[in-house]
Amino acid sequence: MNFVAFERKLQGTGASRRLRIAGKVPGIVFGAGEPAMIELDHNALFHALKKEAFHSSILDMELNGAVSKVLLRDFQMHPYKPQVLHIDFQRVDSTTKITKKVPLHFIGEENSVAVKTDKCTVNHVVTELAITCLAQQLPEFIEVDLSGLTKGHSLHVNDIKLPEGIKVVTHGKPNPVIATPVEPVSEEVIVVAAAPADDGKGKKKGKK
Repeated sequence: MNFVAFERKLQGTGASRRLRIAGKVPGIVFGAGEPAMIELDHNALFHALKKEAFHSSILDMELNGAVSKVLLRDFQMHPYKPQVLHIDFQRVDSTTKITKKVPLHFIGEENSVAVKTDKCTVNHVVTELAITCLAQQLPEFIEVDLSGLTKGHSLHVNDIKLPEGIKVVTHGKPNPVIATPVEPVSEEVIVVAAAPADDGKGKKKGKK
């Protein structure tokens, strides 16, 4: 994905406020040289942030006629308005090693024995993973095949086929669960016997 940024010459709270009023978003690009103060069109950025690839892939940023490879690192939203307040990017090249969260795309769930035969539902315990790799190897997403899932057996990190050069950061957990089948809950039907009918004289009708 590519986007256009413009050099931001004025800094400070007042300057940033005026930029936002004018429909711009202040930002910064750091790494591999001097930090660059930038501004972006708010509406274009707001729509770009809705796309998964904008968060988890290397982006082409055009600034002053030159194109740089950057990675989205952070952005701040207004507490209650649909407004982007600030955004941070990191310059990357072929030698830059990064740690980044990428989304998981689950496939094959409906064809698994757990779902197709045992009528289980699948709980996606996590929907993204933190990985470390070279910037040029960063995948947009990681595909997780659930077609082999069976009742009573969860899928773990070590079961995922990762692209070459990708390592998962588990933060001390050796082999976290990714997805697990949940057995259907059987409803117990309780039959309550009806009370004998009253004959109107205070006596209960029943069998003699």
